[in-house]
Amino acid sequence: MTDPRDVVMRLDRITKRFGALTANDAISLTLRRGEVVALLGENGAGKTTLMNILFGHYVADDGRVEVFGQPLSPGNPRAALAAGVGMVHQHFTLADNLTVLDNIRLGTESLLSRGASRAAARARVDRLSRDFGLAVHPDARVGSLTVGERQRVEILKALYRDARILILDEPTAVLTPQEAEALFATLRRAIAQGLSILFISHKLHEVMAIADRCVVLRHGKVVGEVTTAETSGAALAAMMVGGEIALPEARPATAGKVLMRLDGVTTPDKGAAPGLKRVTLDLRAGEIVGLAGVSGNGQAALADLISGLILPGSGSVTMDGPLARWSPREAIRQGIARIPEDRHKTGTIADFTLTENAVLEGYWQPGFSKAGLMDWRAAEGFAQGIIAAYDVRCPGPGARIRLLSGGNMQKLILGRVLEPGPKIILANQPVRGLDVGAIAYVQSRLIAARDGGAAVLLISEDLDEIMGLADVIHVMSEGRLSPGFPRGSKTAAELGLWMAGQGFDHAA
Repeated sequence: MTDPRDVVMRLDRITKRFGALTANDAISLTLRRGEVVALLGENGAGKTTLMNILFGHYVADDGRVEVFGQPLSPGNPRAALAAGVGMVHQHFTLADNLTVLDNIRLGTESLLSRGASRAAARARVDRLSRDFGLAVHPDARVGSLTVGERQRVEILKALYRDARILILDEPTAVLTPQEAEALFATLRRAIAQGLSILFISHKLHEVMAIADRCVVLRHGKVVGEVTTAETSGAALAAMMVGGEIALPEARPATAGKVLMRLDGVTTPDKGAAPGLKRVTLDLRAGEIVGLAGVSGNGQAALADLISGLILPGSGSVTMDGPLARWSPREAIRQGIARIPEDRHKTGTIADFTLTENAVLEGYWQPGFSKAGLMDWRAAEGFAQGIIAAYDVRCPGPGARIRLLSGGNMQKLILGRVLEPGPKIILANQPVRGLDVGAIAYVQSRLIAARDGGAAVLLISEDLDEIMGLADVIHVMSEGRLSPGFPRGSKTAAELGLWMAGQGFDHAA
């Protein structure tokens, strides 16, 4: 029998409503010292709402939270921090213009302090870095760090504040496999020292690797709790969605004519991010081209070029002949639609309604504009059609899009992209941070678009996704593009060598 003194956190019948929507319905769970509990569920199941209640961002309508046997003051993040609760959000909350040390100290002491106080803070950060394997230079500007390094800073921030309970919300969503492995090594070291972790993730193989127990939510309710050693990823996925689910597999297809050709294209570097280096690429009708690579190797430059945000410095881009001009509006006019890499930052405007976001990139087109004035009835009808056809779970087309879960937000973007019937689809990290049900849905829609004659450029850091969907695979490293490899012609290990740049060296 478990000693009740081992319980470090208890959530007792937590209920939270947003109007007619019950996001959390009498949820109870416990967390013990040195334990990892994974909180699973589809997008919109209530996971993030529950964590925001625990951390004090929201106030529950009913129920209570206890931390180390004491009730936690509701709606008070400072009280949560003081009680030893730390949270690392999926989207980092760091100041790019400050150093690592100043980001860690921010909110705990004055950044104007010098001398002994700053020296003591530096010494403590150095000690935490060594103890938990979180290597990062305290004087480095956060804006110059990789994504993996930024996450280390976020974890150091929590540990610096003496966190004994750590909430991790999709901690590997923006990490490479190597960075994820390093994170798990850090977490295991912290767990061994008594840290307790609530782990939110859609990557079930990671849950199986790190969690002791899994609590599954569906429609705001707990529908199951299992010991990880006694279950499987497939069983957890079925529990999340209420039935068996399998990811779609793209059948072989015959590619049609070239819809866009890049020939020897070079673009300038952007700070530390490389531009394109003499890239040649064909996008063909009825074909999915997969672009693999470690984040920050030129994928952003390629996506910006195709969507009209930048121009080639040299080389040419053609679509049924040379393009006389190039801009985002011209790209849309030519039938190019994009699923942007970051649905929050560049895909939507948080305080706009679903209707406004649905027409965000095409409001100027004849279907939505008459004599320079918006036809809001047509725009709302378009949004309502997307909501129905793509199963966007929301209060309605007039709701603010920030109220939606990540998966439902992505479904709206997907409908916005696919409904006009584009020639070319730029799908940049289309399933990042989505649950298994939403992933299957998005991928099946991309396959259907390919089968309908569209050219799809799939940019992803998930090699399994690329190998499962792409008809042709290219690898990008330091702005260079590999030859195209037909599906099944390269193993993951062989593609990994190209991702590390070794294939380019041998080819040269």
